[in-house]
Amino acid sequence: MYVVYIIQCRDLSLYTGITTNLYRRIWEHNHSVKAAKYTRGRRPVELVFSIEAYSRSKALKLEKKIKKMTKNAKLRLIDGTLLACDLE
Repeated sequence: MYVVYIIQCRDLSLYTGITTNLYRRIWEHNHSVKAAKYTRGRRPVELVFSIEAYSRSKALKLEKKIKKMTKNAKLRLIDGTLLACDLE
């Protein structure tokens, strides 16, 4: 099982990624050298959205779609006015 997630950084920017262990990955973004280079200088980060994907391929496709979205569209996804099913 894979999870596609969006985290919000201290500077209010958004970062999208995939993982198989969401809680470990968020911890890494906040505390570890394994954090993405982008998030290391923007700590602390907070999980604001996640959705499960049943395969790595599906997760990567979904991550790519989200990364191409505007920040406003991502914020609509986070607050629920844009439904995750609309991404498929």
